[in-house]
Amino acid sequence: MLNARVRDVTERLIARSKPARDAYLARIAAAAGNRPHRKALGCANQAHGFAACAPGDKAVLREGDGGSLGIVTAYNDMLSAHQPYERFPELIRAAAREAGGVAMVAGGVPAMCDGITQGEAGMELSLFSRDVIALSTAVALSHQTFDAAVFLGICDKIVPGLVIGALSFGHLPAVFVPAGPMTSGLPNDEKSKIRQLYAEGKVGREELLEAESKSYHGPGTCTFYGTANTNQMMMEIMGLHLPGAAFVNPNTPLRDALTHEAAKRALAIAASGNAYTPIGRLLDERAFVNGVVGLHATGGSTNHTLHLVAMAAAAGITLTWDDMSDLAEVTPLVARIYPNGSADVNHFHAAGGTGFVIRELLDAGLLHSDVETNVGKGLSAYASEPGLDASGGLIWKPAASTSGDLRVLRPVSEPFQSHGGLRVLDGDLGRAVIKTSAVAVERHIIEAPARVFHSQEEVQAAFKAGTLTGDLVVVVRFQGPKANGMPELHKLMPPLGVLQDRGQKVALVTDGRLSGASGKVPAAIHVTPEAADGGAIGKIRDGDIIRVDGVSGRITVRVDPAEWAARSQAEADLTAHHVGVGRDLFAAFRGAVSTADTGATIFSTVTA
Repeated sequence: MLNARVRDVTERLIARSKPARDAYLARIAAAAGNRPHRKALGCANQAHGFAACAPGDKAVLREGDGGSLGIVTAYNDMLSAHQPYERFPELIRAAAREAGGVAMVAGGVPAMCDGITQGEAGMELSLFSRDVIALSTAVALSHQTFDAAVFLGICDKIVPGLVIGALSFGHLPAVFVPAGPMTSGLPNDEKSKIRQLYAEGKVGREELLEAESKSYHGPGTCTFYGTANTNQMMMEIMGLHLPGAAFVNPNTPLRDALTHEAAKRALAIAASGNAYTPIGRLLDERAFVNGVVGLHATGGSTNHTLHLVAMAAAAGITLTWDDMSDLAEVTPLVARIYPNGSADVNHFHAAGGTGFVIRELLDAGLLHSDVETNVGKGLSAYASEPGLDASGGLIWKPAASTSGDLRVLRPVSEPFQSHGGLRVLDGDLGRAVIKTSAVAVERHIIEAPARVFHSQEEVQAAFKAGTLTGDLVVVVRFQGPKANGMPELHKLMPPLGVLQDRGQKVALVTDGRLSGASGKVPAAIHVTPEAADGGAIGKIRDGDIIRVDGVSGRITVRVDPAEWAARSQAEADLTAHHVGVGRDLFAAFRGAVSTADTGATIFSTVTA
C-alpha cells in the first residue's frame, strides 16, 4: 500500500499542475503519429536527411518503415565520464540495424566538468550549461526525422539538460544510456584527509596532485556520490534507463550489451510499434515523486533541488521545495556513499545497488509501482540487476534480497536514519535548503556570529591569515544565478572542515551551490532571494547572530526587528564576473534566470 505522505504529495502535485500538464500532454499528442515523420517531409528535405548514409540505411529511410533512431551525445574525450561514449554510436548503429532500423548521431551537446572548473572562472558557466544543453538537444532533434532517441550523458548539468531538451520533443520515446563509473581508486576518506592537510599547509601541491590523480584515474564517472552519479540513480528509478544500467563500469562486455539493448528498446517503443512510450507521458507526476524519494533514500545531490524542479516544469509539472521536504520526512536513508560515508558507487553497486534500493522502497510503499517505464508498465522490473549468460547474452535476475554490506546499504527496516536528510529552511533570510545526511547530529543546529564574504577566495584568505577564530557562521553571498551564474563553492569545504575538526562550531550560509559533495559541515545553500536580487542575505553584517536549525527547518538572524528593517542592502561590484572565459556571452542568461526555488532556469515554463 502506498505511503500516505507519498500519496498526498502526489495528489497535490497533480492538482497544482493540472492546467499546465494538460496543455503539455495535448501538445505532444498533436505531434505524435503512427508512421515515420520523415515521410511527411518534402523530397529535398528527406534527401538531405539520408544523403550520407550507407546504401542499406538509405534504403530503409527512403522506402522502408523501419525506425530512425537519433543519437544525442555529450561525448568528448577530455572528460573521463564521457570519453567512453566515443565507441557508443557504432554499437547503437549495429543494434538499430538488427532491429530493422537506422541510427544516426543527431547532434552533440556540450559537456563541462565541475571538477576541472572548481574555483575557476569557468564554473560561473556551469549551471547555465544545463539550459544550453537543453537548447542544443532541441536543435539536434529539430530536423524531425527521428522516431525515437537515445541520450548519451552522465554528469552534473548534462543529464538534466538532456531531459529538459527531450521533453521539448515529448512525443518521442527517449532511452538514456550511461557509460558507468571508473573503477575504484584512492579511498575517498583518504582523499578528503589530504585535501584538509593541504588546506592547513601540512602537505604540498605535489602530494595533493598525487592523491587527486589516484582518485580520478581512468575512464568513467567520478566514484563519489555527487550530482553525476545521483543523475544515474535518478534515470533508473524514473524508468529512463534499462534496469540496473547505472553503475556498470565502462568498456566491459556487460556495459556494451546494455548499450546494444538500449538502442533496440528505443526503437521498440516508437510510435510505429505496439509499446509506444513517449518520454513526455512517461515522466508524469508519479515519476517525479519517485525521483525525489530516490534522491532522499540514497543521500543524493542537493543540485537536484534545482534540476528536478526545472525538469518537471518542462513536462508541465510544478514541483516545489516543499514537496521535496515533505517527502524527506517519510523517506529513510538507506545508503551511505561518499561524502555521506566512506564507500564509493562501486561499493554501493556491489552491495546491491539501485535494484536493492528500488525493491526496498517499493515493498515499503514509498514508490509508485504503477508508472510507465522504458521497459513496460510497472517499476518492479527495476528491482533487478543485469548480467550475461553463458553465451554472452543479456539477462536480468532479481535484485539481492539482502545487502552485501550493511555499512554501505541497508534495508528500509534498518536505515541509517529515518529522515532523508534534506530540509527546506525558512526564516529571516528567505528560503534555503540544507543536507544533513552527512552532518553529525550534534551539528544539525548551529548558532554563532556571522563572518560575511563575497567570494570563496576571501574565505580562503581569511583562513590562511588565521582570522576565522571562534564559533562562526560563514556567509558567502553574491553567488546566486543572477549574480554570477551560481557556481559551486567546493573550495570552502576543506578549510571549514579544518575549523570544525578543531572544535569550533561552524556553518555556512550562501546563495551559491555545493552539490552532493557538501559533506560534514552544515550548510544552508541556495538562499533565495539571492543577494543580487535584493534578498535579505544582503543585509547581514559581521557579528550578527545567525541560527541555522536543520531540525525545525528555520534560518533566523538575531537582530532587533527595527534595526533589521532599516538596514540597507550590501552592494558588490560583479563586473569582473561578467566578462572573460565566455561569461560575457551569458549576460542574457543572468538577466532572465529564475530563482533557485523555481529551478534557476531561463525557461519560462517554470512557475512559482
